[in-house]
Amino acid sequence: MAAVKVGIIGGYGLAQALGVAGRGESHVLETPFGPHAAPILTTELDGVPIAYVSRHGTGHVYNATRSPYRANLFALKLLGVTHVLAAGSVGSLREQVEPQHLVLPDQVLDRTYRRPCTFYDDVAVHVEMGSPFCGTLRRLLAQAAPAAETLVHPSGTYICIEGPTLSTRAESHLYRTWGADVVGMTAMPEARLAREAELHYALVALPTEYDAWYPRSEDAEPEAWSTQGSERLQAVTARGAALIRRALPRVAESRASCRCDSALAQAISTDRGRIPDEVRTRLRPLLGRYLPAGVV
Repeated sequence: MAAVKVGIIGGYGLAQALGVAGRGESHVLETPFGPHAAPILTTELDGVPIAYVSRHGTGHVYNATRSPYRANLFALKLLGVTHVLAAGSVGSLREQVEPQHLVLPDQVLDRTYRRPCTFYDDVAVHVEMGSPFCGTLRRLLAQAAPAAETLVHPSGTYICIEGPTLSTRAESHLYRTWGADVVGMTAMPEARLAREAELHYALVALPTEYDAWYPRSEDAEPEAWSTQGSERLQAVTARGAALIRRALPRVAESRASCRCDSALAQAISTDRGRIPDEVRTRLRPLLGRYLPAGVV
């Protein structure tokens, strides 16, 4: 297996909590999918080489729908990233998943409908997604969890909604009947694209509050609610960052292989002879090992 290089996807708050904001070398790369959300920072964290990208751009300028997921993942691939640890805020759909806990999802329900969701618009590629998050990475994160300052749920189903508004109460109750444990807006297509790029990908979900299903006072002052939400997000982000830092050495030392390494091996359905050289060249960082340019 190739040497491990870890990509981290999160927001500016996660970069601050990890202590990497403003450090290292900044990269702006050209991708076939346009510009990535923000300059990618390469540095070392606790001796481990990392590449950090802000999912929503500098200053959170992209909402979840408009975030350039394809460009972000493609750029990480260009930089030699092999493993991706992501973090994102969510709402809890279960009483036992309390705000400030952490969740390591093992399943996802995709309810997005406005986002480009594949690298392969010009090739029929069908990756296997039965287990949408890398089992190897999830196991390494779980092994680091006992030292966490909060409870880390080792599994859970993440329902990804389009947004940008939050759920209605009826929707929130519906998601609970579907078996979802947390609701967020960023896991998809990020997890799918990571699989299409043969990247190991795992997510640390950061519950900031209970979702709309949970009874709460309708009389709360909006300003107070906003301030409390910001404080909760900052606190749970710090806990997520601490878990990622504890897991990083384990990830860097890992040489275990899994299906993520060869997700495309049986996934390309298009007749090789009908795939233009231009497509092979454009997607070489992803398909090069299977479709060399100029070779039918």
